[in-house]
Amino acid sequence: MRAQPIERLEQAGGTRAGFPLLIDGEWRDAEGGAVFASHDPYLEQDWGAIAEASPADVDAAVQAARRAFEDGRWSGKLAGERARIMLTLAELIERDGDPLTTQQICENGKLVSEMRPGIGALAGDCRFFAGLAESQGGATVPPPRPNFTTFTLKEPIGVVGAITPWNTPLGLLAWKLFPALAAGCTIVIKPSEVTPSSTAMLAALCQEAGIPDGVVNVVTGGRETGAALVEHRDVAKIAFTGSTATGQAIASIAAKRSARVTLEMGGKSPNIVFADADFENAVNGVMAGIFSATGQTCIAGSRVLVEAPIFDRFAEELAERASKIAAGDPLDYDSQLGPLASKAQLEKVLSFFDSAREERLDCIAGGRRLDRQGYFAAPTVYRDVPADSRIVREEIFGPVAALMRFEGEDEAVRIANDTRYGLAAGIWTESAKRAHRMLHRVRAGTVWVNNYRVLGHTVPFGGYGQSGIGREQGTSALDAYSETKSVWFDTGNEVRFGTGLFGKG
Repeated sequence: MRAQPIERLEQAGGTRAGFPLLIDGEWRDAEGGAVFASHDPYLEQDWGAIAEASPADVDAAVQAARRAFEDGRWSGKLAGERARIMLTLAELIERDGDPLTTQQICENGKLVSEMRPGIGALAGDCRFFAGLAESQGGATVPPPRPNFTTFTLKEPIGVVGAITPWNTPLGLLAWKLFPALAAGCTIVIKPSEVTPSSTAMLAALCQEAGIPDGVVNVVTGGRETGAALVEHRDVAKIAFTGSTATGQAIASIAAKRSARVTLEMGGKSPNIVFADADFENAVNGVMAGIFSATGQTCIAGSRVLVEAPIFDRFAEELAERASKIAAGDPLDYDSQLGPLASKAQLEKVLSFFDSAREERLDCIAGGRRLDRQGYFAAPTVYRDVPADSRIVREEIFGPVAALMRFEGEDEAVRIANDTRYGLAAGIWTESAKRAHRMLHRVRAGTVWVNNYRVLGHTVPFGGYGQSGIGREQGTSALDAYSETKSVWFDTGNEVRFGTGLFGKG
């Protein structure tokens, strides 16, 4: 086995699963001892047993989180005390950076050169929201009537259900966990069944940092586990990252009981290259935009729009460089391409190759599975792809670029916005005026100019259209885990009800 659980989980004792559930501070088996296998996509082998939570286990976790919220063991702490514990957690994340990195890689095959720096970002996110915990507050507002003082309070929303994806397990959990903790919420986490173990490891660090029992709970499992969490009446908010179809289903269920949602869903992002762009820089940016993380990222720049005068040269250069990308063991720093995260994901990507052949698209690189160990798909480039092609319309989540030709800004905008998504976009030009015109016209939650795939905890992230609801990261993220309470404080000596006068005090 290539990955080992950290000491806290090894001491859980008496469980069938190498990675048990965490409910109310106790590491325990799932109901009936049900387990499922964790799988290494590079070795194509199962390596560990994960507890599979039943609806009864989910209910126990939610009830634990509710008790922890209502008795104030976390929300009742001074904001400075919550911040202090979160700063300790950040130190522990840095201390255990290597095992946290390895654990994720052995489940999703992402490159160590990407995942190891991500641990630094994880700790940075934790420190950022620790700081916000002490700075969040309401506001005094001018009273609209005499003899009143009016102000607002920020209060934690309650129990949060966090459902996280497999492509960046801890990074995208951080976007939910840390603002929830900073706001004073309690949380039940349901990680992807593809990558559950690293979440258990982070939860163990939460315990070590001093976060009270019941505040952070982890239930691992598949669709049934997630559905039980979304449907639970005591979950005040669902924070989800994943597919658009699943996100829409969650929104529908949550709406029936007026639960809050933050949804970060799919994307089909355009990378727009103008003829006046720095050519080499643009090629590098497009490469990073679609081939980093093996294309398994919601912000992948999968639609590459190139202005006609440089289209042929750009297509040739991109195809040549794509064909030279070195696939290998994701734990090797020299590897440039890791495997897809699962056999199911590989089969999905291969189905797009089949569709492209049926459509007779012009494949100038890749378009096949690599003949080697691991779930590898070759970095793939199609040129002059029509707007109605499946590879243009649907999110692939693989290393597949669709090149499209355009003439001028108006056509670039029309093609870029011709999608149900609106998560991200890249604009490549040496003209500052053009860049400003374009960034206002392209409908996307994040727009990079002469760069791509740069993120940070100070900058909000989210999408337009079917790419999501709400924003994560940034100073406003804390508000997504808070309720605003308005207070009318009567400073007069008359007893008033509405606009009527009923007597004097």
